[in-house]
Amino acid sequence: MPSALDELKARLGRIADLDRAAALLAWDERTGMPPGGAQARAEQLATLAELGHELTVSDELAELIERAAGEVEGLPYESDEASLVRVARRDVERARRVPTELSGELARAASLAENAWVRARAESDFAAFRPYLERNVELRRRYAECFAPYEHPYDPLLDDYEPGLTTAELEPVLARLRDGLRPLVERYAGAGEDDSFLRGEFPADRQRALVERILASLPIPADERRLDPTPHPFLTAIAPTDLRITTRYDEDNLSMSVWSLLHECGHAIYENGIPHELSRTPLGRAVSLAFHESQSRMLENWVGRSRPYLAYLLPLMREAFPEQLGDIGLDRLYRAANRVERSLIRVDADEVTYNLHIILRFELEVALVRGELEVAELPDAWNQRMWDYLGVEVPDDASGVLQDVHWAAGAFGYFPTYALGNVVALQIWERARADLPELDARLERGDCAELGAWQRERLYRHGAKFTPAETIERVTGGPLDPAPLMRYLAGKYGELYRLGTIPAPMNRSEVDS
Repeated sequence: MPSALDELKARLGRIADLDRAAALLAWDERTGMPPGGAQARAEQLATLAELGHELTVSDELAELIERAAGEVEGLPYESDEASLVRVARRDVERARRVPTELSGELARAASLAENAWVRARAESDFAAFRPYLERNVELRRRYAECFAPYEHPYDPLLDDYEPGLTTAELEPVLARLRDGLRPLVERYAGAGEDDSFLRGEFPADRQRALVERILASLPIPADERRLDPTPHPFLTAIAPTDLRITTRYDEDNLSMSVWSLLHECGHAIYENGIPHELSRTPLGRAVSLAFHESQSRMLENWVGRSRPYLAYLLPLMREAFPEQLGDIGLDRLYRAANRVERSLIRVDADEVTYNLHIILRFELEVALVRGELEVAELPDAWNQRMWDYLGVEVPDDASGVLQDVHWAAGAFGYFPTYALGNVVALQIWERARADLPELDARLERGDCAELGAWQRERLYRHGAKFTPAETIERVTGGPLDPAPLMRYLAGKYGELYRLGTIPAPMNRSEVDS
């Protein structure tokens, strides 16, 4: 007779299969589905969400968890068995707060909204998208109410992506980032290298050939991934061995495809590095979205825009586009790749301005969830914050409030994980550089294998066993701390532009989480 733990794994595996099937349908929706399939796809995703939810909240699963808890009693906290029971119990307790009907409606509304968003963005027509977004906001408010009482209605949404983190803990961290970054933007924006050589005529087929070469050099097995174009780059992990990477080819801007690819490959390397034996269980996922984003931001920026890695990348770029880049030297590429610029588009933003893009989105979605801002008011509020934080005037909705897919997908609570991911990434990067003295020399050859092995050992192999707070302590030896990121940005760009540095106005004692 199988043990309760074995029965639990089997049931959790079926739930995971439904979730992965939904992920495959969502990937297809963004990459290959004809527009006419939108309504049918919404119903398919709603059905899968409802089936998965019904299995998750069943009395049978709750009973199995308690029986399995008795079997693993006394095992170490970090053991696979004890961790599985602990994480599964948390997932089930949260799911049981949400009606199955609402779970299905959330999936249905998000699918319809994504398809509406694609059309609205192409036409820069927020009015056409507005009713879909209003529905998403309404449903997310209802979802949050399932977890009452709470200190803040945003807390349940944030907890979906950052377990254990509250809005009250998050707001001061982001406020300190905002206040520390704005002086850096004032000093460095527009002071760097002209990057116009990265803009011009870059045919999509040649861009694809270039990013395929970059992809082949990264520690992702060739038979476990594929690459597809999409309007908004993303990574979908159907399994640790089935990674769907996307990028965007802008024939007027080479930067988009190259660094978007590196960003999404950071996600893919993380997913591929989680032990395959944890797949089909609640442990077979990232610690949190901040940790997931830390890995994508690290590969995109701390590796991808570093001088050593650019020394590897430049010959590939020259070979792909000799007429545009044949006379470009490493110093010029390094300065251009790290140019600080007041920009409209988040995914194109540099390291200094990026978090301000995130913070304004966080502030807006908190206001939407609390009912302090109506969806109809969102474009004006967006445009005002873009001016206040970045000094940028927004010419149209496509390059403003419609530029991101997240709200269309119902992903309220996701945006702040990008900023937290940058904080976490720098802390992990500092530890990796201390442990890997030959890292720069390896990156000059495009060799990321040693870094990948270090990440696998320190972070990936644990899956979702530990909380975000536990994980940052285990990996870096300290708590979440934005001060290293601020010191890094002030120091790097002060040196890069030879303008001196601005003291970062924060220290560890100021950090609450």
